[in-house]
Amino acid sequence: MSLKLIIWVGLGGFAGTVLRWMIGAWTLKHLPSGFPYGTLTVNLLGALAIGCLYGFFERQNIPVSDWRSVLTVGVCGGFTTFSAFTMENILLLREGHYQMAIFYIFISLLLGLAMTFGGYMFTRA
Repeated sequence: MSLKLIIWVGLGGFAGTVLRWMIGAWTLKHLPSGFPYGTLTVNLLGALAIGCLYGFFERQNIPVSDWRSVLTVGVCGGFTTFSAFTMENILLLREGHYQMAIFYIFISLLLGLAMTFGGYMFTRA
């Protein structure tokens, strides 16, 4: 792992983060409040984007490369880690690891909610 790659992935993450913020700000301005439309939109678009990227890389027989990391880990990861979560589950399911995928989904949601609640309660105490 080179410093150059670290910088490029970081720049990709910066771009994804800014795009996420822009979409969130747009949804707050244009859609009714009370539902997290921004987060939902970002999560769904991020899942679509990483799926398209992986599909394109496989179809074109593009090996794992620095640019692949910049686009998937950097841009998509900065945009939403939900995209990585969904892609990892698709890969597990595709490889026939059904129980592992179900466990990963269940434990991520359950522990994620518990950790968020725990952190919130800890800081409120």
